[in-house]
Amino acid sequence: MTREAYAPDLRQFTGWCHQRHLRLFQARRADIECFARDLEAKGRARATVTRRLCTIAGFSRYAVEEDPLDHSPAAHVRRPRLDYESHTIGLDHNELGAILVAAGLGAAAEYVLISLLALNGLRVSEATGANIEALGTERGHRTLTITRKGGKVVTIRWPLARPGRSTWPSANAARAHLRGC
Repeated sequence: MTREAYAPDLRQFTGWCHQRHLRLFQARRADIECFARDLEAKGRARATVTRRLCTIAGFSRYAVEEDPLDHSPAAHVRRPRLDYESHTIGLDHNELGAILVAAGLGAAAEYVLISLLALNGLRVSEATGANIEALGTERGHRTLTITRKGGKVVTIRWPLARPGRSTWPSANAARAHLRGC
């Protein structure tokens, strides 16, 4: 987990403690489990509740190491069971085709983004974090070098040509403009 993910989880738990006039380092296992049940009662997903409990457990371990606590109250907190099989239904070929056609009728940037996401399986952060200077050609294929989750740098094939006109000349023109050519 990243620091950015920990902060809101800890803020929510400390806010919950404050509302109950409970000092953070006086929270007991029962308090942490009550926090989890409150999250569940508010309709939070099991994965969200589990992540927040993991954050609290990590924070408690750190507090034990640094001495504000003599033992972790979160060490044996029960966490919701997670179903690791995804129940998310993806798009079928017709639905994906319809999205690509609709994106092709709009601005070039929209088509490029949808193509990168749909055809290359990029995360939104990977696609929007791509640098136009990373466009290239490799063995006759148009390519884009991106940084994947975890900092891994990979080269992917550029999306297919946009219906009616290619995004490649537009991307090359934008790159030349950035260089001041």
